[in-house]
Amino acid sequence: MSGRLGEDVAALAAIVRDSAGAGERESARWLAGRLPELGVDDVAIEPYRGPRTYAWAHLVHALAGLAAAARGRRALALAALASYELEVSGRLPWVRRLLPAGEGANVVGRIPAAGRRRRTLVLVAHHDAARTGLMWHPRLVNAGAALRHRRRVSPPAAGALGLAALATATGTRAGRRIGGAVHALAAALLLDVARSPTVPGANDNASGVAGALELARRLVARPLDGAEVVVALTGAEESGMAGMAAFLDAHPLDPGDAFVLGLDTIGSGRPIVAVGEATLLPHRYREADVAFVERAARDAGLAPPERWRTGAWTDPVLATFRGLPAVSLLSVDAQGGYGRYHVPQDTPEHVDLGSVARCVDLAEAVARAL
Repeated sequence: MSGRLGEDVAALAAIVRDSAGAGERESARWLAGRLPELGVDDVAIEPYRGPRTYAWAHLVHALAGLAAAARGRRALALAALASYELEVSGRLPWVRRLLPAGEGANVVGRIPAAGRRRRTLVLVAHHDAARTGLMWHPRLVNAGAALRHRRRVSPPAAGALGLAALATATGTRAGRRIGGAVHALAAALLLDVARSPTVPGANDNASGVAGALELARRLVARPLDGAEVVVALTGAEESGMAGMAAFLDAHPLDPGDAFVLGLDTIGSGRPIVAVGEATLLPHRYREADVAFVERAARDAGLAPPERWRTGAWTDPVLATFRGLPAVSLLSVDAQGGYGRYHVPQDTPEHVDLGSVARCVDLAEAVARAL
């Protein structure tokens, strides 16, 4: 199995999979050809419009915070904070909708149920890759790794803007200075990201896509009893989960019979299940769904994944906002990070294929437990 996984990771990493760009569309075409090779006959490429980077929408909020700090406008700081939370969580990304968009592509395949369909399993993995930048330098990303590891919180993505807005909103001179300095630094780092190249993304998230392909192969060979499988390989996750939003809009799901299972960055070392995601406010997955994953693992004779809270976002969180049962499976390295996260060194030789295989086994256990 590791040979197939490694080959798929390498093939995807060789494509510059820029979010909602030409590389993402090339990746979609490759995946649309790969799925039928695995026995998935019902496959479609679904275009959508989405942002090519999160940086511009985040930059708007950083500049709003900088203006609030310079003028002492507490109301503006709080408004920017509220808007930023809606933006980064994907609940209401109104700013990015006003900005120029690129053309991305989701790949959707269907595996029929064995017998009458009673449930739908949606297997999600994003196939785009992130832009790099100084903000993703390992020394910054790994700062405070020991403390985060004890608390089982993976690296934060953009919480500094929220803290800066709160400091500004205090109205004190010190708070305004701190808030202004952090917003100015964030603006500079975001500009750098907007102008930086796309990384190979072998772990994030060619590993998850390779895992989804392997699981699809298994589910074709032995279909789920009463459960149809929808394989959703989404784009633009790295620019704000636009591909997942487009998929959910195009494929309304019933919370009563659907279950969303995400695979993201699963080649770091140790499988984990996200109990919540947050850059600002925490958004928790349902305890019943997390416990279901743990129970499925034990029933299959596997070690349950560790519970962690992610400091960024993954596609399944959008499903929870629509009332859908969902879980997100990831992995962490010894420092509690994702392994060469958003840097050019995220290449195939650094992916822990054993970790990918363990996550695939875990995902299969969850699928069959449905």
